[in-house]
Amino acid sequence: MSHYLLFIPIIGLIALIVALCYAVWISRQDPGSARMKEIASAISEGAHAFLFSEYRILIIFMAVLFILIGIFLKNWLTAVSFIIGGLFSTLAGYFGMSVATKANVRTTNAAKEKGMSQALKVAFSGGSVMGLCVAGFGVFGVSVIYLLTKDVDVLAGFSLGASSIALFARVGGGIYTKAADVGADLVGKVEAGIPEDDPRNPAVIADNVGDNVGDVAGMGADLYESYVGALVSALTLGVVLYQFKGIVFPLLLAGLGLLASIIGTLIVRVSRDSNPQRALQTGTYVSSGLIIIISLVLSKQFFGGFRQAAAIISGLVVGVIIGLLTEYYTSDDYKPVQEIAKESETGAGTTVISGIAVGMKSTAFPILLICVAIFIAYKTAGLYGIALAAVGMLSTTAITVAVDAYGPIADNAGGIAEMSHLDDSVRDTTDRLDAVGNTTAAMGKGFAIGSAALTALALFVSYAQAVHLKAIDILNNRVTIGLLIGGMLPFLFSAFTMSSVSKAAFKMIEEVRRQFHEMPGILEGTDRPDYKTCVGIATNSALKQMLVPGVMAVASPIVIGLLLGPDALGGLLCGALITGVSIAIFMANSGGAWDNAKKYIESGAHGGKGSEAHKAAVVGDTVGDPFKDTSGPSINILIKLMTIVSLVFAPLIASIGGLL
Repeated sequence: MSHYLLFIPIIGLIALIVALCYAVWISRQDPGSARMKEIASAISEGAHAFLFSEYRILIIFMAVLFILIGIFLKNWLTAVSFIIGGLFSTLAGYFGMSVATKANVRTTNAAKEKGMSQALKVAFSGGSVMGLCVAGFGVFGVSVIYLLTKDVDVLAGFSLGASSIALFARVGGGIYTKAADVGADLVGKVEAGIPEDDPRNPAVIADNVGDNVGDVAGMGADLYESYVGALVSALTLGVVLYQFKGIVFPLLLAGLGLLASIIGTLIVRVSRDSNPQRALQTGTYVSSGLIIIISLVLSKQFFGGFRQAAAIISGLVVGVIIGLLTEYYTSDDYKPVQEIAKESETGAGTTVISGIAVGMKSTAFPILLICVAIFIAYKTAGLYGIALAAVGMLSTTAITVAVDAYGPIADNAGGIAEMSHLDDSVRDTTDRLDAVGNTTAAMGKGFAIGSAALTALALFVSYAQAVHLKAIDILNNRVTIGLLIGGMLPFLFSAFTMSSVSKAAFKMIEEVRRQFHEMPGILEGTDRPDYKTCVGIATNSALKQMLVPGVMAVASPIVIGLLLGPDALGGLLCGALITGVSIAIFMANSGGAWDNAKKYIESGAHGGKGSEAHKAAVVGDTVGDPFKDTSGPSINILIKLMTIVSLVFAPLIASIGGLL
């Protein structure tokens, strides 16, 4: 059986090689005119400048945590694993975003020269690089570290490194992208009355940069963390219950799932379907179907039955259904978004109220579905089954991230078309791609939230075993304190991130207004806006504002665990999981619904662009921006990061048992 393990890192390398092939193919595509190249270069430079600035801060954070793990836990192997986990997450994000900033302008030119099919191929290939890097580095890292150490406990450090990078990438990227987006929309669209992505808007380059650092690098880091966390929890539980085969089974499933996702990406690339959403769905469904077959075969071979496969399939199916439910609540093809658009006719107040109602309503079915997955997984394979359900849901991570990262590339392509003054037919093509991208992005967030819930629960089970926690006794006053504090933390965390966006957007709005006031020739088209200043404001604000939420997420479980003991920390993790999942779904879906209600009106409904309904919808979209792209997605990482921090520091917390 041990020979199976040798194939896992090879599969990870195959995925990385395929990603490299896609990247080379994209580089060989025509980037278009000199003007298009100039705009794409500005976006790329801004995105890379932000990432390098962010990485300089993260190096200090990682170094401090590395020393703390080594000294207090006296486990330098786990500390090294922690650094490798963070490094691989960084590499996946950097490579994926670098290719995305190349794919955007080439998508625009493909739309101009060859039409929808080729534009979809370029945009999706760019997203595939991100997806394959995320899953490829994840599978390769986890399998190689286990092969070298033969110790599953060391892998908790690898997962912690992935989680640490993910939080800062999500929060920092989210603050950046929404500060720029809010500033560009409120001053440009509402006050100046100019279209989205108009080159006269000083914040337009920063807005396009934000799509890459937030929605490509940030989302990639988010699902990389979930992917690794699910694998680590499955290995940790598997070795206890089934010895060696409990380790090989989830690793082999992840490796073969990666191959299934590669097949899915190839299907999308060769598709001649003029409907981009149908092409993307076909690739996703084929990958999911292959995973079902693979899980049945592996379950029969390793365990002599299909109980473990049932747990895997429950997670996979629930993930797909949550994605479809997210589409229902956030796509303008369906009633919830159309009702928000209709209520925009009476002003911004009703727009906001109806959007909040849609977001709250949208939590019900995903939560029930997660409960169904947990029930089936536990009934069929016990606690190990819950971890397998998380692995099953994330087994198609490569194509899920690819579909999600395609969205910002299509969005950038539309912006480049607008700023380059290309023919309206080009913008029509990129708008069709972008409209599908908005839906896929919302579905990706729904998938990320669902996977976060199962991953955090699976990691919590691993923590409970590490500290010998048999049950959560809510009659224990320490547990009750932990529950209440844990339930509060997602709200406090959201407050910090929302406030950060508000502060950064305030500076951006002031700068855009200043340029319009001091350089009236900008709106007349005779003066060139100062794009670099807006990019600098977004960068500096994001880096400054991301620190407090990040430190809070790492410090909270350690402080509660050391002061009140492992039982109280168990309560903290439960409280954060319960409120965190619900508020994450609510915020992500409200934001997505507001965004597409605005786009629905812009398509000509309820008075179209420039109408009072449109102005109200822009306000709703502005409120929803930090909901769906900063606070909501970051909560996923908060609940997982606190759980993995608890798992890594479990030996120290168990030995102290609470100082109070």
